[in-house]
Amino acid sequence: MTPQERIAELTQRLNYYTHQYYQNSISEVDDFTFDQLLAELADLEKQYPEFRLPDTPTARVGGTISKEFSTVYHRFPMLSLGNTYSEEDLVEFDNRVRKGLREEPYEYICELKFDGVALSMTYENGVLVQGATRGDGVRGDDITNNIRTIRTVPLRISSVERGARSEEQGVGQTSIDFGNPSVLPAPSSLPHSPRPTLPALFEVRGEGFLPLAEFERINKEREDIGEPLLANPRNAASGTFKQQDSGAVAKRRLDCYLYSFLSEPDVFQTHEESLVAMKNWGFNVSQTWRKCADIRDVMMYISEWETKRFDLPLGTDGIVIKVNRYDQQRELGYTAKSPRWAISFKYKAQAASTTLNGIRYQVGRTGAVTPVALLTPVLLAGTIVKRASLHNANEIERLGVMMHDTVFVEKGGEIIPKITGVDLTRRTEKSQPISYPTVCPACGTPLIRKEGEANFYCPNEQGCPPQRQARFEHFIQRRAMNIESLGEGKIELLIDRGLVQTPADLYKLTSSDLLGIEKIFLDEESGKKRIVSFREKTVENILTAIERSKAQPFANVLFALGIRYVGNTTAEKLVDYFGSMDAIMNASLEALLAVPDTGPRIAESVIGWFADPANRDFVEQLRAAGLQLVGEKKVVEREGDSLAEKTFLYTGTFANFSREELENRIAAHGGRVLSGISKKLNYLIVGENAGPSKVDKAKKLNVPMIGEDEFLAMLGV
Repeated sequence: MTPQERIAELTQRLNYYTHQYYQNSISEVDDFTFDQLLAELADLEKQYPEFRLPDTPTARVGGTISKEFSTVYHRFPMLSLGNTYSEEDLVEFDNRVRKGLREEPYEYICELKFDGVALSMTYENGVLVQGATRGDGVRGDDITNNIRTIRTVPLRISSVERGARSEEQGVGQTSIDFGNPSVLPAPSSLPHSPRPTLPALFEVRGEGFLPLAEFERINKEREDIGEPLLANPRNAASGTFKQQDSGAVAKRRLDCYLYSFLSEPDVFQTHEESLVAMKNWGFNVSQTWRKCADIRDVMMYISEWETKRFDLPLGTDGIVIKVNRYDQQRELGYTAKSPRWAISFKYKAQAASTTLNGIRYQVGRTGAVTPVALLTPVLLAGTIVKRASLHNANEIERLGVMMHDTVFVEKGGEIIPKITGVDLTRRTEKSQPISYPTVCPACGTPLIRKEGEANFYCPNEQGCPPQRQARFEHFIQRRAMNIESLGEGKIELLIDRGLVQTPADLYKLTSSDLLGIEKIFLDEESGKKRIVSFREKTVENILTAIERSKAQPFANVLFALGIRYVGNTTAEKLVDYFGSMDAIMNASLEALLAVPDTGPRIAESVIGWFADPANRDFVEQLRAAGLQLVGEKKVVEREGDSLAEKTFLYTGTFANFSREELENRIAAHGGRVLSGISKKLNYLIVGENAGPSKVDKAKKLNVPMIGEDEFLAMLGV
């Protein structure tokens, strides 16, 4: 089989497996096999880029850097809906529809209004060729590379998918942006075929979103490394779609529900037909839509989903109601701002009032002390809420909340309960001012508060029990050393028995250390007891997982160290730049600041962490245990000698290169990239938004500064 044939075969197979998994919930191959095939395809595409297909599944993992997003003009305007919180307004809307259609029979399609980002995707001959944001409704940003990372978005509509498999009576998805059917020709004939032909050129629209589970995972990681938490899933999704590095976008695991199909000429008579057809063609249409015969059915749908929506894997805030037939939509037309054939009903924010009975101050891995409100249990958004976030001392002061107050509780982003206010009309003499602790609630160490930060911290990193426990949990997690079978209770038991002091001690454990030890834990909430014990099979699994973790790549090890502000992505960039633990340990502030997307806060945190002798000893113990402390060397093919014997450093961003690509081009032409500005530096390449410190130092040392065009000229481009 030729490389071209193998690339085509792998592309087809992997796209088929992806479709089966995400659309039909069928796993035809295990993750390892899929990853091996994907790696083979990526390697072949690297060797033979001319054979790379437009629907290649390697686009799912990103890797493309966009210096700026080009503007896309929408073929059909992406308009917004009017909205209401009132059922009376819905009745008035229905009356207007009836009058506008002159008593002609009509029906509605109801869809959940998901809380995400409106997206437009254009397909030519069944292949995704462009993805864009809504923008101002007339023009948006071209984010094709980022949309390709969404695994539920088909990169190609296969021949199997293009023939509708079956007529589904279902229920589908949502958003607030619609194409203007008035600019489309009327259907050519009635009724439409139940198996419409997929047009050569068409557009689908939908709501891109960050699933709640992924939002919680990201915030948990951000909290773990000391970063501020994301405010809500919608803002997080919007920010992610606008990132310039599609590789970073892929790691966020965004998703998208499709709700609209547009082509010229139109191939459907009703919105219902389009939803069924899109589902059959392999698009991700949420099966929550319903056809409603009249406004009473609409009201029933709204009532049904008022609480049921909280069981969905993403945020919602209302219902979209549309007239089903497209010819009737055209007849009803538009106002200056929105269609007359559709309206959005928004649910009122779910809130409840209850009593603040106390505050528990939790200590995280980085020492941040977070206040958690203990509440009289109250029903909120379908669940019983007993706790709520108070964030920090500043928030307590801003709210003016006192102990034993009656407080208002909402679900931020419909996920995390938070206190939003105080019912001052119900404040009594029992209410007492809240005194934020001055010492760590776990170890008694005086708390510190760094300038410019809202949180108080316990500086006793080595001796504070919850910090020590959390360091172990961070170390063994999947994105770090991935030591399976060591749950929270087992780690606590190992610490209690004195078997481990730091995570490095895990690599010294033996079967005789573990076999037979156990402890009874009492759950504070339920009062139930549970026994954690180390039986023979458990011990075998733990030791096997510990041994296997030694093969984790260097970036995982660096992340596992638990350096504040160093998450997975930052760890990977540090490893790519420096190559070894020794180089990172001994890097200067200037050298660290030269790493892409590494600012002063991260650089100072890295230097401060390695300045602690205990941390350096920890690293040496990991080295002795056999962990990977060196990254894989990237082989750069030599393209010429135009930069031979020359040294370079860069600052800012560039139109034609990512920073990694710039370094590779320098190396490919015989040059070297230095870690800092010195008299040994031949050239500083200055891009957009260049760092003033580098430029100033280069001027002082009389280092020549060149722009991107001058650098390209040196390459002979």
